[in-house]
Amino acid sequence: MSNIKLIIEERAADIGKFLVGRLLPFRQKRMIGPFIFIDHMGPVKLNEREQMDIRPHPHIGLSTLTFLFEGSIMHRDTLGTEVEIKPGAVNWMTAGKGIVHSERTPDYLRHEDKVLHGLQIWVALPKHLEQMDPEFFHFEADQLPAWTVEGIEFKLVAGEAFGHRSPVPVYSRLYMLEIKSKEKRVLSIGEHLFGESGLYILEGGIESEGNHFGPKQILVAKDSALCEFTIQANSTVYIFGGEAFPEERFIDWNFVSSSKELIEEAKVKWIAQKFDKIKGDEEEFVPYPVFKK
Repeated sequence: MSNIKLIIEERAADIGKFLVGRLLPFRQKRMIGPFIFIDHMGPVKLNEREQMDIRPHPHIGLSTLTFLFEGSIMHRDTLGTEVEIKPGAVNWMTAGKGIVHSERTPDYLRHEDKVLHGLQIWVALPKHLEQMDPEFFHFEADQLPAWTVEGIEFKLVAGEAFGHRSPVPVYSRLYMLEIKSKEKRVLSIGEHLFGESGLYILEGGIESEGNHFGPKQILVAKDSALCEFTIQANSTVYIFGGEAFPEERFIDWNFVSSSKELIEEAKVKWIAQKFDKIKGDEEEFVPYPVFKK
């Protein structure tokens, strides 16, 4: 019997100047463990007249995880953070009771051709921490645990797995794991995982019980303890998941919470422009979207 509970295909989503491949939420699966939102961004080729300019916008009740494969993004937020994220590094921003950030092409790249490619991920906070003070952390690629077993390269982006722990300060039991292989290999890793588990194929493919799966798909496991598959040569996959929360989570635009009332308060506050401003990036903002009925 197959251990694959659900196959989620990447769907195009318009986030302004970009089309991204939306993976979560999905109508049949709103969350995988504490992971509530995953966008595959790019690869997008931009010329000297095209920039990434995601204007200041708010979040509550979640942590964002930005992980790039190519390109560069300048992150600014209302904590005073100004940091450039490059491929392999991790930006981890915890919104808690509220934060505003912007994501733009760095100044030194705005007059040349460039490529942008990566994952934008939201991780919901436990109920008792949804109103915590906001935080921001940045970790370079060489700060993340990495190891090789029989030619297979592992990197722990966030959380805990295989006896390793990422320095990213997560607030629930979770894992996000990068696996790369230049050769075809059988992987049996279920004993190292827990909770709900999803597998995202970035490049290459995997085989499971006679079925082949290629890029731009998330496979959701029925039981993470039974996670076994064959990874094809020259493949890169990401496995993520963890323990699910007992309460439902609601999403309204960029706001996540177990409380609809808290989301409504944040919405009213943003429309009234009562969130803090980003120093040096105060002139623009993303308005709350008006959804057509």
